[in-house]
Amino acid sequence: MRTILITGPGGSGRTTVAAATALAAARQGTRTLLLGADRDDTLGAALGVRTGPEPVTVEPGLTARRPDPAQGFRDGLAALQDRAASALDLLGASRLDPEELTPLPGADELALLRALRDAALAEAHDLLVVDLPPAPRALALLALPEELRRYLRRLLPPERQAARALRPVLGRLAGVPMPAEALYEAAARWDLELGATEAVVADRNTVVRLVAEPGPAGADAVRSTGLGLALRGLRTDLLVANRVLPEEVPADSWLGGPLAQQRKTLEEWQGAYDVRTVAHLGRDPRGTDDLAALDVPVADPDAASAQWPVADRLAEDGVLVWHIPLPGAVREELDLVRRGDELVVTAGPFRRIVALPSALRRCTVDGAALREGTLAVRFAPDPRLWPRGR
Repeated sequence: MRTILITGPGGSGRTTVAAATALAAARQGTRTLLLGADRDDTLGAALGVRTGPEPVTVEPGLTARRPDPAQGFRDGLAALQDRAASALDLLGASRLDPEELTPLPGADELALLRALRDAALAEAHDLLVVDLPPAPRALALLALPEELRRYLRRLLPPERQAARALRPVLGRLAGVPMPAEALYEAAARWDLELGATEAVVADRNTVVRLVAEPGPAGADAVRSTGLGLALRGLRTDLLVANRVLPEEVPADSWLGGPLAQQRKTLEEWQGAYDVRTVAHLGRDPRGTDDLAALDVPVADPDAASAQWPVADRLAEDGVLVWHIPLPGAVREELDLVRRGDELVVTAGPFRRIVALPSALRRCTVDGAALREGTLAVRFAPDPRLWPRGR
């Protein structure tokens, strides 16, 4: 199944573009599921059909759904209380009733991730279109599975489960209680669920589509979002320039200024992205007729994949070079820290901790350079760890 994740700056019309993309695919005969997470049902407003937790058929081949974060939060906490019943009874704690539970901040994002994972595993559709939150929240959302898995593995390493028979003895020797087996079982379950979500986001059939209005604010947002996506190793298929004004306007019209800004931004984008323009209808699109009139492109199966290749330059320069694409990065805002078998990369406001490829783990960092939007990190073989003769 192909997946299109759609995001952009707030107010850019990303929800409308997501709905139009799903509609165009369905009318081409593709079984399409459209997911949204906005509590105000802006997705339903664009489609002209109310959406909610239960899937609704918009047209033949197009289904829309908006998961309920409150219900997911209640179900998750109820299950947690059931698993921790003995501990709660021991502490004399009283359980929370489902009626008194309200979702905490972030519940919407978690519900959307769960729906994304479940839809991909169900394989009931050929295309999944996801209306993500605005770009800053979307980037944090897409990073969440990988980061939570890393935290879990640091706090509760899976290999320590093998010593569970020794845990009571170790607890007496250390004088502190050791983690219970149920805790490791829960961590393993969470790791499995997060891993399935991470696999969908990182899948080669998953792309991110950016939506922005051409102008100074849109250009800044696209530059920042593109850098954040590149650092996560996610690939984009298109940049949709939304609400593009017509070129034919009277010379004395007030639209002359916005039109000049639009032209300048589009020229900049066309040199760096695969740009598709969507005309301004002169009104907010409502219903399938308006969405079809936008003529939004469907999925691009030939979108370039995100690659972080390692170049072998041992014969020429005695180093291996790891190329990390970071379009829009600024040298003064870059930072690299080697931590064991990991590399901490900071680019502007974004940070990611990535595992080194196996060959680079036996090397030391020899320097780095940023050229034409690509960070090249040089690694020199460590004589103590590198095979002799190589």
